[in-house]
Amino acid sequence: MSNPLTKITSAFFKALIIIFALIGFVLTAGFLAQYFGLTKVPGAIDWRSRSFSSDTTKPQPSAWKNSEEWATLKKALIKDAPVIQKAARDAGVSPRLIATTIVSEQIRLFTAEREVFKQIFAPLSILGVQSQFSLGVTGIKYDTAQQVETNLQDPTSAFYLGPNFVHLLDFSSTADRDNERLTRLADQHDHYYSYLYTGLYLRQVTAQWQRAGVDISHQPGVLATLFNLGFAKSQPKSNPAIGGAEIEVGGQKYTFGGLAQEFYDSNELLMELPR
Repeated sequence: MSNPLTKITSAFFKALIIIFALIGFVLTAGFLAQYFGLTKVPGAIDWRSRSFSSDTTKPQPSAWKNSEEWATLKKALIKDAPVIQKAARDAGVSPRLIATTIVSEQIRLFTAEREVFKQIFAPLSILGVQSQFSLGVTGIKYDTAQQVETNLQDPTSAFYLGPNFVHLLDFSSTADRDNERLTRLADQHDHYYSYLYTGLYLRQVTAQWQRAGVDISHQPGVLATLFNLGFAKSQPKSNPAIGGAEIEVGGQKYTFGGLAQEFYDSNELLMELPR
């Protein structure tokens, strides 16, 4: 006669194996989705885009300004303003331009992770630091960060910024760049590199479009959209559109670039994050 305890033990270990197999499947699927670009946003078009000249939809009041997400984010941005300003100087862009991507990415994160927002981000008035598919406080992709570095070094690249920027992202060692890059971007306490990589991305995309004869340096919504979509979607054209991932806050839907443009144009934190 079989021992009941043995049956229970066997069933328990079988259940464990199944659970770990499922976890492994989810992690592997997530990695493959990231690797093959399946996690990239499809790129919705915003009514704020100038290319929608025939769109009769009128803008609604800015719900994001009255949201609890913005109230938390505003306090966190004031704390980080000096670091954003330093990264902006080093990247050669305005602090407010970098802040546009932070605002859209953090509000997207706050609304997507409601429980974490309520339990941690809101009480502590801190920014969310991502460390998986997207990295840091601006949600920059790992491969995007790598390309930012490559563009600084390659004089033949359409994104090249010139000799003054070549060594801006040099590593302390060539032995373990992957680990150092992750440490830079996912640092919980110092967000300087998150802001610097973001500022350089925005500067590089601007340079690419200028070489193609299109100036988007004064179109923060377009630049934020291109940041959200990635280098591969940055294809210069005469009528760039504002769009990107959809974000719902305060009962109102925005696109990544549309929310960024609204923040940039607002009077919120103008002293701390000037244009």
